[in-house]
Amino acid sequence: MKFTVADLLDHLSPTDPVAVAKLEKSLGLTTKTCKQQLRIGLEALRRLGLVEEDGEGLRALESPELIPARLRCSSKGFCFALREDGGEDIYIRDHQLNHAWNGDRVLVRITREGGRRRSPEGGVQCILERQTPSLLAQVERQEGQLVAVPLDDRLLTTVVLPESDATYLEQADDSVVEVKIDRFPVAQFGPTGHVARSLPVHGGEEADTDLLLAKHRLHERPACPRATLKQPLAKGRADLTALPTLLLEVWESGDAPVLPAVSLELREGGWRLWVHAPAVAERIGMGTSLDTWLREQGEAICLGRRWLSLLPPALTKACGFRPGETREALSVCLDLDAAGQLEHFRFSLSLVSPDARVGRDAMAALAERKPKARTVPAALKPLKDHLPLLEQLVNLSGLLRQRRLASGSIDLDLPVPPMDALGDLRIPAPDAAHQGWLVELPADAPVAILRECVLVAERALGRHLLALELPGLFALNPAPEATDINDVAKGALALEIPMELSADGNASAAELAAVFAATDRGRPLQQQLREALKPVQLSASAGPNAVAGEEIAFAPWCCPALHYADLWNQQLLVSLLVDGKDRPSVRHKISADLASDACHGSTDWPLLTPSQLGPYQQALGHGLAQRLNGRSRFLQEFQADALAMAQARHTESLVGRILPGVISGVQSYGFFVEVPPSQVEGLVHVSSLKDDWYEYRSRQNRLVGRKFRRTYMVGDAVEVEIQKVDALRHQIDLAVIQPETFERAGEEIPGSDDGEEAPALTAAEP
Repeated sequence: MKFTVADLLDHLSPTDPVAVAKLEKSLGLTTKTCKQQLRIGLEALRRLGLVEEDGEGLRALESPELIPARLRCSSKGFCFALREDGGEDIYIRDHQLNHAWNGDRVLVRITREGGRRRSPEGGVQCILERQTPSLLAQVERQEGQLVAVPLDDRLLTTVVLPESDATYLEQADDSVVEVKIDRFPVAQFGPTGHVARSLPVHGGEEADTDLLLAKHRLHERPACPRATLKQPLAKGRADLTALPTLLLEVWESGDAPVLPAVSLELREGGWRLWVHAPAVAERIGMGTSLDTWLREQGEAICLGRRWLSLLPPALTKACGFRPGETREALSVCLDLDAAGQLEHFRFSLSLVSPDARVGRDAMAALAERKPKARTVPAALKPLKDHLPLLEQLVNLSGLLRQRRLASGSIDLDLPVPPMDALGDLRIPAPDAAHQGWLVELPADAPVAILRECVLVAERALGRHLLALELPGLFALNPAPEATDINDVAKGALALEIPMELSADGNASAAELAAVFAATDRGRPLQQQLREALKPVQLSASAGPNAVAGEEIAFAPWCCPALHYADLWNQQLLVSLLVDGKDRPSVRHKISADLASDACHGSTDWPLLTPSQLGPYQQALGHGLAQRLNGRSRFLQEFQADALAMAQARHTESLVGRILPGVISGVQSYGFFVEVPPSQVEGLVHVSSLKDDWYEYRSRQNRLVGRKFRRTYMVGDAVEVEIQKVDALRHQIDLAVIQPETFERAGEEIPGSDDGEEAPALTAAEP
């Protein structure tokens, strides 16, 4: 079908009826078959109580008992619905899945309320959107049928193939196949599909990229529509070309997205920081085919050594900054006091002319240069006239980081491993778009400086849109649940990590991060803390953003080449600056400066007309924030897969070797070990521990030998042998090497010594 149930519902309103013919046109349905499919879908939704039809047209019905969620399954068959409203996850039994697959967006009805130690249970009532129109698989013959077995073991199914695909049976060891789903399961009929192509398993780096693109269905990305770019307004632009402006180079790829430029001036009592974002929004009409295409893509995607750009090449070229060239920009002037506190701000359409690019080599040379040195290193000679500005930027970014951390933001020392194959994936984006923590960076890294500048600029826009009651996209990052943080703290205390709790016995995430950073078990503990932090979510309503250190409102806008949400807020900001009504009527002599925080609290009239606000309000009402959140999750899953693939490929050459590692997690079935330098994580299964019977003590988060008392706990250094690597499934099998000095001495332990009941044994006989 050319549409999903989610698309259909997004085009319907609970108040304004929509004619079927208009709905067909909105969905782009032209053939008789597509229109018939629409009728079938509408009838099904009517029976579910989601749609009603009368003489005026179609309306969506409010169904609060049906909860939108994303399905997440494990290889063991356990499935949970992750609610889009952030509520408690809902457990879905296999007979309640109703043919939904892992990753599908669904509507769930709760059938049993949760308890103190039990999640609520529910059943899938409707599949809003299928996540897996194609998949990677291996071809097998089972019970006389030719089937595709998905590589992703979270897809709890097989796909029946036609006999004409039997030729792929012979290639099973050297390749995998991409399978297109022809029919999803329905009633008593299982899924069917056909092989689209074969992909080599050991074809090198480019072949691995093709595997990732196929797995995540990015190799068939819809083509960008042809469009004529609009010319930015020339009238009323602030000429900032004389302002010293620098381009901080973050990534190495030639096709990396364009990022903001920065300027800095000293002022009495503090600083004046300028952030200049590329003027993307002015070149795109709201609601045009290009805008719709960009909205569907949502994110720029880094493939490592190259990018799948969000913006088409012509738009990137038109808005990109280059030294010595004058370009249109969307700028903000941020007045900061001597401690880095934001005092005032003002936005403007501007013209800027960057003076120079600043890369990592230049910043490293600046850090090594002695304060009063007369000679200038070769890497700094192109920047000789801008060295004072660079030094001031480093100092200011340090102050901004201190203020952010003092406000509850969290930096974790969990960088991406420094593997060449990862390319630009090694360097984080200069914003806080996805995860609820930031990577700790060297103070002189270009991305560290740009990040602090961008976060302040986006805090300013969040407060501005909230004060003016405009329909922006706000990025929310609530504080983590106290129970989750306390669980991490208890695990650390069980490892005898010294820490002080507050008077109520609770610890904050920021406090734990500071404690963990100072311990020799810091990395695995920081990884556990990372799992307790909540991700960043876009919303039509303002709220706190803990990762940015913002308590009121935070609206992304500085990186429109990275995220559509930034482009959306740019469009709204441009509408305000160009079309905003700065006085109640023409009879009023005094106008309000709508570009500045000086107007806050003084505008009690509509700033934009209903026709100007309509497209923004309509898109937000139709679930734009939820869709962009989905694209953000997709991006994170892709990047995690790309990292895991690179780590597994790096480890393939190490099979049979004995390497040092650190235990990163302990479970009843074994423990995970992280092996540098790639930081690949593999499993030591408890059945491979032949020296003793091992029991799992959940409160202490460790495995303990019942007879000889040997323990394995988080942060322990161990030696392991790399036994097996499955790069496609990202599975690494390890075996622990017992130290030669280990003596089997000690008394047998009849039970647990931590006050728990003796747990069941989880290992074979020694």
